Amino acid sequence: MAFCRSCGAQLEEGVAFCPKCGAAQAATPGAAVTPASTSAAPTAGSTGMTNNVAAALAYFLTVLTGILFLVIEPYNKDKFVRFHAFQAIFFGIAGWGFWIIFSMLWSSLFLGGVGFFFLLWRVIQIIELGFFVLWIFLMYKAYNKEEFKLPIIGNIAAKQAGI
Repeated sequence: MAFCRSCGAQLEEGVAFCPKCGAAQAATPGAAVTPASTSAAPTAGSTGMTNNVAAALAYFLTVLTGILFLVIEPYNKDKFVRFHAFQAIFFGIAGWGFWIIFSMLWSSLFLGGVGFFFLLWRVIQIIELGFFVLWIFLMYKAYNKEEFKLPIIGNIAAKQAGI
């Protein structure tokens, strides 16, 4: 006596499909049967990461992760991920540029006077905090599937992404 591997109904010997549920049956007892699946299981080619997670992760290490998501196959074709990857790259370059300029200004003004040096140091800390808050905000917007454009950088990123 054979039983359906999917629903447990009694089967006659040599039946290829269950008359109750329609599931394919093994030709020999104990052979593996792959039941017809109705669930949306991920395919072998899918990564399991949605485009909003990929867009948010593009900001994580700015330039490095931005370039990474422009190179990885399923994401380099998605315009949403491409936009955020380009914006992350340009945001990282702008952040590095400000850091280099303020570092040179900071070191040159140190020789000019201690009082002005500490004032400039506080201004630099406030600007760095602003970049950090903006970085978190951009990741938040990307995760919520919003294309938030920075004033100058956003338009350049949209043009590069083809939006």
